[in-house]
Amino acid sequence: MIDKSRLSELKKFERRIKYTFRNRQLLGQALIHRSYAYEHGGEKILDNERLEFLGDAVLGLAISDYFFRKFPDFLEGEMTRIRSALVSRSTLENLAKKLELGKVMLFGKGEAASGGADQARNLVGAYEAVIGAVHMDGGFKKAERFIEQQFKAEIERVLKSGAKKDYKSVLQEYTSKTYRTTPRYTVVSEEGPEHRKHFEVAVIFSGVVRGKGKGKNKKSAEQDAAYRALLEEGILDKSPQEK
Repeated sequence: MIDKSRLSELKKFERRIKYTFRNRQLLGQALIHRSYAYEHGGEKILDNERLEFLGDAVLGLAISDYFFRKFPDFLEGEMTRIRSALVSRSTLENLAKKLELGKVMLFGKGEAASGGADQARNLVGAYEAVIGAVHMDGGFKKAERFIEQQFKAEIERVLKSGAKKDYKSVLQEYTSKTYRTTPRYTVVSEEGPEHRKHFEVAVIFSGVVRGKGKGKNKKSAEQDAAYRALLEEGILDKSPQEK
């Protein structure tokens, strides 16, 4: 059971996230680190790791669904890059810090003493657990609305920049240092009418095709191919749905 003091903290946190739980036990669980659950094992307290697992999947699906519906012209490669930027560890950590999530989490004594409330892995895990808790409390539609509201500024930022990290430059710098060569791009296929063409481009270095990308023009297809090559080389982290 949640005592009065803890209940007051959870209600304040609900106001910050602009979502009121029907079952606050779920929110309470989302904010319990395993170290706290371990130290209070006799009370059969559940930690947030199962909710974190669920929230990770819900987040990926919600972001994918949002861009699939809102931007029908976006190709798979473009949506993949945008999703990767939005669900990145740094983005989730920043969102968790804005909500002062660390201040409402419960830690064991050792974890708390070692600065657990400020550690990225704990903040990201708890943030995903909160998403999982919202999903369990209200279903996917409410979780999706919650995520859209939470990520509104991040989505605008990514769309403004086009999530256009210059992956070609990153790949060229990497191949120059690692393989002593530069990547070469070649068009694999070109489909569709003039006003709506789709290109597929392969990137080759050291005589091997390292990645293939798609785009509405050669430039975007080359960026996607470079992105894919960097993923395969282990230079970039894959998004949850690509692992």
